Amino acid sequence: MSLPEGHDRNADQIAFWNGVAGRHWTERQSVQDVLLAPVTERLIARIGAQAGQRILDIGCGTGAIAIELARQVGPSGHVLGIDISVPMLERARQLTPREAPADYVLADATVYPFDPQSFDQAVSRFGVMFFADPVLSFRNLRTALRPNGRLAFACWREPRENGWMMAPLMAVYRHVPKMPQLGPEDPGPFAFADEARVKRILGEAGFTDIAMEACPLTFDIAAGRGLEAAVQGALEIGPASRALEGHPPEVVAAAIQSIRDALAPFAKGDAVLLPGAIWIVTARAS
Repeated sequence: MSLPEGHDRNADQIAFWNGVAGRHWTERQSVQDVLLAPVTERLIARIGAQAGQRILDIGCGTGAIAIELARQVGPSGHVLGIDISVPMLERARQLTPREAPADYVLADATVYPFDPQSFDQAVSRFGVMFFADPVLSFRNLRTALRPNGRLAFACWREPRENGWMMAPLMAVYRHVPKMPQLGPEDPGPFAFADEARVKRILGEAGFTDIAMEACPLTFDIAAGRGLEAAVQGALEIGPASRALEGHPPEVVAAAIQSIRDALAPFAKGDAVLLPGAIWIVTARAS
């Protein structure tokens, strides 16, 4: 597998998303698309794609956003998805209808040489929080946008507002040491939780009219498949799975039972419903 060239400080993320994390996301693509449907619906509505537009999808993953936007822009428009993960892009290409006006590129958006002023919009569902140098990355993305071009992306709010991720992790922490805490400037799922930081980054990168909409959501972490599916999902993707890496089977088994106990009160039939919260961020290229 040939990995994309990228900014030196993004090397860890390139390795991560081409390793176990990328494989798990790809294998769980259909489930993840159901789980994240509340985010997708909100983001697509805010993007407001128009027929004929050219749209850049940053960190496009397995293609959920790119495929829907390609349908909306129609044959006179075009969508380019960019991602660093080989397995996830392979799945995106498999899922994209042959006639859809969408292409994909395996590359690091921090340094990729976009055609200047070639896109009407740049969008992302959770693909921008992992840049090691976010100001540099967003400056590069701004060069790809036409004057007054629009930026719209979804990112997670604070961990305490995202019980769907934190409840399994807290259960696991009854059995294993806590993972090292990320610094406020470190890349990661919650790197854009702080409103002031996001606005500072985008402002320094040359964006204006920056707005952040807080969106409380509810996630069915079972994706309609019952409690055991929710437990399994926590073991495959997310912070609980990372916290359990490398621990002996008896510890893992005890942690699994604790996850099950923690999630059981949230089960409603075949759904397991927990709270979450995102920002929808919008801005304009100056």
